[in-house]
Amino acid sequence: MGEVREQVELLLRGTVGVWSPEELERKLGQAGQDGRPLRVKLGADPSAPDIHLGHAVVLRKLRQFQDLGHQVLFIIGDFTGRIGDPSGRSETRRPLTEEEVRANARTYEEQVYRILDPERTEILFNSSWLGRLNFYQVVELCSHYTVARMLERDEFAARYREGRPISIHEFLYPLAQAYDSIATRADVELGGTDQTFNFLLTRDVMREYGLEPQVVLTMPLLVGLDGVQKMSKSLGNYVGITEAPEQMYGKLMSLPDHLIPSYFELCTEVPMVEVRAMARDMEAGQLNPRLAKMRLAREIVALYHGGQAAREAEERFVRVFSRREIPADVPEKTVSISAVDSGTVSEAAGVQRRDTAVGPEGERRVRVWLPRLLVLAGLASSHSEARRLIAQGGVRLDGSPVTDPEESRTVPDGTVVQVGWRRFVRVRWIP
Repeated sequence: MGEVREQVELLLRGTVGVWSPEELERKLGQAGQDGRPLRVKLGADPSAPDIHLGHAVVLRKLRQFQDLGHQVLFIIGDFTGRIGDPSGRSETRRPLTEEEVRANARTYEEQVYRILDPERTEILFNSSWLGRLNFYQVVELCSHYTVARMLERDEFAARYREGRPISIHEFLYPLAQAYDSIATRADVELGGTDQTFNFLLTRDVMREYGLEPQVVLTMPLLVGLDGVQKMSKSLGNYVGITEAPEQMYGKLMSLPDHLIPSYFELCTEVPMVEVRAMARDMEAGQLNPRLAKMRLAREIVALYHGGQAAREAEERFVRVFSRREIPADVPEKTVSISAVDSGTVSEAAGVQRRDTAVGPEGERRVRVWLPRLLVLAGLASSHSEARRLIAQGGVRLDGSPVTDPEESRTVPDGTVVQVGWRRFVRVRWIP
């Protein structure tokens, strides 16, 4: 039992809720006695195909179960994805098309094995059982839960109170998710805190079907690089697990200091005793947060790309950012001189008409409004974004900082334009 309790302590690291620790301990002990691995379930509606560190929080917890000898059921909701999960929604979610579901599902299959052990993973599609239910079986499933209990859900209660519509099919979503656990005989289910209502409903419905309720572990929603909202690709505050090592490292170095301990806990394998010690030392001013963040970035990059790649990414970061050096492999961007003043006056107020000159040894020099230069170099999508980048102090020309978002400057051919520490472009002027 001592060994089982150690497993429970490991598995509860970083969790927000568990129903219940006693049940988990009992199931782990029974599985050991019977020589039967637990069936640990994760459901994923394929609506966000690019896996980032936020998704990886749960996937890494699944991997811990696998390392203890258990089996993971990774259920892709190709059927429930056509319904639309109402979790966290103030209005009805648009159902995905079959083509969208299948395309996203393929991406999940390609990426999850960066974390999960293929030998202990079953990838299942819930259409294989939900699609075969007849109408009588659907009615029977619905009979095991009440409308009053459904309206206890915060999202439904708010919409009902405010007179906003709730479609009947949205009530079916958590019931369909519960049936996933019934069909697969799940022992444990993992997911984010936004799924708590669905998970507890599943435990109730499993009892109604005469099954032992699954243990539920909920994981926190990882806060993104902005330090405010949950990690999301649409918000741009994410770190993708398939991103290049240098890009991952650089993004993680922009993480707000107050998130360092939680990222160590949720995204790395560093022992918690070390994480707590680092947190105390940072709070006491005995550890520079930048050094802790460098270790964090190195640990995370190593998980997905290996130790050598992590060390190289760190060396590049130190060389480029700390020493302000320009890398040797800067990509070149050819820019037509005629495009310099092609922006409208409303887009680029104060733009001086281009002034082209020939410098030493035939070098072209072009006078250009700097926000326009960033757009032409492909480093900003609009003049307003370029202004913001310059005002934030994130832009350099040949290593020298630019601070005035309304400045025009003569830019020689071959000038290296830098945004942040990892984005470089060498501009080549052409007629």
